[in-house]
Order: sequence, then structure tokens, then C-alpha cells
Amino acid sequence: MEKEGLKRCLDKLDANGLAVDYIVTDRHPQIQKYLRERGITQFYDVWHFEKGLSKKLEKLSKRKECEVLKRWLKSIKNHVYWSATSSVSGPEKVAKLTSLLNHIQNIHVHNNPLFPKCEHPDVLSRDRKKWFQPGSQALYKVEKVLNNKRVVKDVAKLSHHYQTSSLEAFHSVILRFTPKNVVFPFIGMLCRLYLAAMHQNENCQREQAITTTGQAVYKFVFPKTKRGECTAKPVKTEPTYGYVKDLMVLVLDEVCLDPAPYVEELQSIPVPPPLSSQFEKPSKEHVISQHVSRFNQGEAGTQHTVLLHSETPGVSGAPHMTG
Repeated sequence: MEKEGLKRCLDKLDANGLAVDYIVTDRHPQIQKYLRERGITQFYDVWHFEKGLSKKLEKLSKRKECEVLKRWLKSIKNHVYWSATSSVSGPEKVAKLTSLLNHIQNIHVHNNPLFPKCEHPDVLSRDRKKWFQPGSQALYKVEKVLNNKRVVKDVAKLSHHYQTSSLEAFHSVILRFTPKNVVFPFIGMLCRLYLAAMHQNENCQREQAITTTGQAVYKFVFPKTKRGECTAKPVKTEPTYGYVKDLMVLVLDEVCLDPAPYVEELQSIPVPPPLSSQFEKPSKEHVISQHVSRFNQGEAGTQHTVLLHSETPGVSGAPHMTG
């Protein structure tokens, strides 16, 4: 499904003369192969990569010999994002991420010329227990995760700019126009998707709201992924609906005056048959005769009901035998 949707979107862009420079996706294997065969540069979404890496590290931190890792989980998450967004090349991203193995040992000078030294200021820590000890089992296991061939390969392809979060935001907009609990005909669904796209295009660049005193507005949320940790989320300005006015002007000034070309264009849209059309429709009487609800299974004479009435004490009235 994902591959087919991507294929149709890229074909549509090509048909309209729009060349794709690169694309940001998750690490779906079929998508990787398809884009590679098509010759399109692919970058990976940082959130999806970080989520998979964090799961492995969190599982590792539950081991007794790796308890020191618990102190570093949040810092490692932040370091993954920083490595991706502050770099301009794949090797630089790898150099910054793998420097973490030195950093957690309180070593801040590295052998890689692409990132020879940590950029944070020198800080003397009195808590020696927070550092990993050279040669320890904890360090060995963390190094095994971070230096995994696939991890290193994927880090080099992390997106340093765009992420798939904007696409997720568009999906939430689509749900406002096409709720899942309502069935729409094909043309109705298509029109609602167009409305969702117009709404997204008009409002995707909204700025953060500010108070009358000029302070930025935030709201506090408790994401379930952070397990009770409170997070400040910027509040955007109210959405605008200028596209609605434009549509009304189009309808009143052009469509109402000469609807024929618009009706013809609408009727030329190919409408796929319903999914149920591929199945043979049985007779109404047959479907009703096969209908059995949870409350009349006994009348249907199922094997479970027969056994229940014949053997279950307190239901069939049979005496309960012990010993």
C-alpha cells in the first residue's frame, strides 16, 4: 500500500514536469529499494530512526550491568537529533554520533578529523558514577548497538532539514475533513482531500502566537511517549480560511454562469468500482439464514452450546460430581 501510493505520487509529479530532488521517508525496505531503482535520493526521518534506536537502548538499560545507561538515554536522544541537524554530509553525521562512545567515558577529544572535539564547554563533573568505565560490559554493549553496520549506514542518510512530521500534520487535517466513521463516495472523498490540501497549504507556515506583552505562547502537554514528562509545546496563531472565500467567488462568478464545462470535467474523472464489487453477492435469504448472533447461538444448535447445556453444572441442572 505504501509503495503503491508513493509510486502514484511520483508518477503524478513526473507527468506534470516536477522533478524530485530528494525525498524523506521512514526506513521501509521496499521503499528504499524502489527509490534506489528509480534513482531518487532518499533521506530518513530522524524521529523514526531515534525511536528504533532508543527502544534498543532502553531494553539494554534494564540489564543489571547496564544501569549506568539509564542516565544517558535522554542525552543520547538529543544527540541523535543534533548530529543530524548540525551536519552537512553523511560522514559528518556518523562522526558526531559515534563520538558519543568517547563522550560517555568522559573523553572529549576524538580521532575523527570530521569531528575532532566535542563542542560543549569543558565541565568538571564530581559524579564519577555517571561515566562509563573503559572495558566494561555496559560500554561494550552500547558500542555494539551504536556501531551496528545498519545503524551507521542509516545515520549517514538522516535528513538534516525536512522531516515527516509535516506529513503527519497533514494527515490530521485530512481526518478533520474525512472522519473515519463516515463513508463518503469517491468524488466526495476526492473533493474533501482537495479541501484538506488547500487548508494545509494556507496554514502550514503559521507563526507562534504571542501575548499582548510580546511573550511567546506555550501550552503544557504530557505525551504518552515520554511517560509522564511534561513538555512545552508552542501555540500557533489561529488558522485562516481564505481559500473558502476564493472558492465561493469561483462558484458564484464562473461556475453558476456556465456550469457545463465544470460538470463535464467532473464527469471525466475515472471512478474506481467499489471493493465489494469483486465478490459475488449472495441472495438476501441465504445471508439471513446464516446469521447467528451472540444471543441466539443456542437456537442455531452449535456444538459449544450443546456441550454447555449437557455438561456444565449450574446451567444444565446436572449434579456436580467431586472426587
